[in-house]
Amino acid sequence: MSKVHVTYLHNNSIAKVVLENGKGNVLDHLAMEELQHILDSFRDNKHLKFITFEGAGKHFSFGASVEEHKKEYAAAMLREFHQLFYTIRDLSIPCAAKISGQCLGGGLELALMCNFLFADKTALMGQPEIILGVFPPPASVLLPLKIGYAKAEELLITGKTITAAEGKMLGLINEVYEDKTVMEESVNTWISRHILPKSASSLRFAVKAARVKFNHIIGNFLPQLESMYVYNLMETHDANEGISSFIEKRSPLWQDN
Repeated sequence: MSKVHVTYLHNNSIAKVVLENGKGNVLDHLAMEELQHILDSFRDNKHLKFITFEGAGKHFSFGASVEEHKKEYAAAMLREFHQLFYTIRDLSIPCAAKISGQCLGGGLELALMCNFLFADKTALMGQPEIILGVFPPPASVLLPLKIGYAKAEELLITGKTITAAEGKMLGLINEVYEDKTVMEESVNTWISRHILPKSASSLRFAVKAARVKFNHIIGNFLPQLESMYVYNLMETHDANEGISSFIEKRSPLWQDN
């Protein structure tokens, strides 16, 4: 059974990507593999003008699989996850996240990679990795670019979650809607007004131009953080303890090393 689905709208000019992997739409290995395959298929569609990402049901995504954060899987998991970001960067097709419910960890990182973030009032967003004794490489690069260092560091270092209204105030969310149905209808209207009348080719150049610095930073610093995570962080007791304690549903026993 597929964990990621794509539907094409408006003569294949709009791609609607839906994460559908249980209650939390977890981005496990199979979901990432399917999403990568879908993104790769977009390379051959020169008429594609816009991509939307959303989660089936009440939540956008709880993030990447905690089980796959374990030391023996971490390198492969990060490599596969980060390839999604490089692919979205290279496609340069404008994209939007439509956020309902919990949008955490890797789920929020996927949303952060989008050019536009829309949310309904149920949305709760955060990077809780520090609570597990680890850090989020993509968010560590993307959040400061989106909302500035002061607010980004608050979220990254505390692991706190914010509401849709707080995200709008920070400049992270473009618009907040009453519920998921209203968001769907409103974003469709927004796409019809602001995207459909434009050239698919020109939209891609606009994304490349708007993100020239953004993409340079991702390309240079995300590999560094991936290396730090795999070769430094995962050699510590506490990073492994944090992951293990979460899986075992107990409080972590930190040793501070």
